[in-house]
Parts: sequence; structure tokens; C-alpha cells
Amino acid sequence: MILNKFKALAADFDGDFFYDHTMRTLYATDASAYREMPLAVAMPRSVHDLKKLIAFAHENRTSLIPRTAGTSLAGQVVGNGIVVDVSRHFTKIIEVNKEEHWVRVQPGVVRDELNFHLRKNELYFGPETSTANRAMIGGMVGNNSCGSNSVVYGSTRDHLLEIKALLSDGSEAIFSAISKADFFDKCRLDEPVESISLESRIYRNAYELLANPLNREQIEKEFPKKSINRRNTGYAIDLLMDTSPFDESKEDFNFCRLIAGSEGTLAFITEIKLHVN
Repeated sequence: MILNKFKALAADFDGDFFYDHTMRTLYATDASAYREMPLAVAMPRSVHDLKKLIAFAHENRTSLIPRTAGTSLAGQVVGNGIVVDVSRHFTKIIEVNKEEHWVRVQPGVVRDELNFHLRKNELYFGPETSTANRAMIGGMVGNNSCGSNSVVYGSTRDHLLEIKALLSDGSEAIFSAISKADFFDKCRLDEPVESISLESRIYRNAYELLANPLNREQIEKEFPKKSINRRNTGYAIDLLMDTSPFDESKEDFNFCRLIAGSEGTLAFITEIKLHVN
């Protein structure tokens, strides 16, 4: 049954879709010591392909595992779902703004190749890894990569301005810094939850979670100290709590703070906007 579904999906796929034993075995490991055979391997060519994969995964109750270079050491891109390798086709540096110090890229851009491209504009993306000549920006966002110069340049989260992504229902969303007023517009608190979009439900859930005093108390008690620069021990919801919708902070709410370090579990990233020095 599943083989027939794979054949139908592959026939309607612009990129490459594999479910043979050899390709599955190749993608059963990453740079870690872990190994798990995936259900299939997809190399999407477009956002349209990604939407087809999301619909397929939803219909067949499986998962999608976003993958770029596979250089992480903790098995982040190993799993029994469909591995989605964006390193082949999502490799464009879309836009560089020298005056405003930002760049927009697809997740499959290699970190060192990005800096080579930025050099002519006298710009530089600081966070690095020991595998910077092959590690890709999408993976660096997922891992919140820091590197040996993190004391100077910070982590990838510190440079993440905006993310364009697909949600679990296939809808497109753009996450960036938004004002307090815009945050509550997104929540649509005066409308029934069943009538609002998934994006609005995500904002509303964040509000209901972080506006609750008991939740805030537990977060403050249990989360690592903010003096620890790289706290990749879970979702960074404490950073969202310290924004304008929830206290007197002047910092705008930005879901990018949560997506960084989430290892591809919250949304499927298609474009990334980064601050560059």
C-alpha cells in the first residue's frame, strides 16, 4: 500500500523522491553515532514540492525530517519519517542589503560560501561551526550554532531577523519582529479558535501560555540562567516571555527566537533573513 503511495508521490514530484533500500541506508545516519532507517528520502526542488510532502505526511501520519549537510553530532536529522534534504536545490543567496546589513538566503547555503559571497560587500556572518566549510545556514538555525567566536559574534539566534516557513497544514508564514499591537492582531482573541488560521492559533497559544502567571513562574524557576549564552536545552520560550506583549520590555516579539535551536520541529524553513556585520 505505502509503495503505491510513494510511486504516486514520486510521479507528481518536481524534485527527487527515493524509497529504495540504498538511499534510505545512506540517509539513516548523520555525523553522529546514531542510526535509524527513514521511510523515504526527498530532495524537493520547490516550495510546491514541500507542500506536497507536508500533505502526504499529514495524510499518512508520518513525520518530515528537514536536513541540510547532516553535520550535527546528536542525531538531529536521523529518524523513521521522510528525510527532506534541501541541500541540493534550496541553495540560493536571494538578496544582500549592504546598507542595512542583512542577507536573505535559502536554507541550503553553505556558511563559508555565504561569507565568500558577502566579502565583496565588506560584510560577514560571524557565527561558525568546526564544519563551516560544509555546514549550511538552515542547520545552523536549527542548531542555534555558535562556534569558537561566539563571545564576539553571538549565536545564530542573535542574527536571525526573519524566517519564511511552511506550517504543518502547508500554509505559508513569515516570522519576524512585530509590535505589541501587531502581536494581538495576530492572536485574533475576539474570534472563535476554529475560525482562525493556524498561524493565528500559534500566536494565540503563545499568548495563553506566556500570559499565565503560573507558567511564567515555572519558566523563571526552571529555565537555565540567561547569562548562559548558548542554552540549547529545549525551546527558548523564556526569551519570548521577555518581550513587549508580556512585560514592559521594549523588545518586540519574534518567533524566530523560538525557531532557532528547535532542530526543524516547529516549521519547515524555506527562506532565512540574517543580520550580517
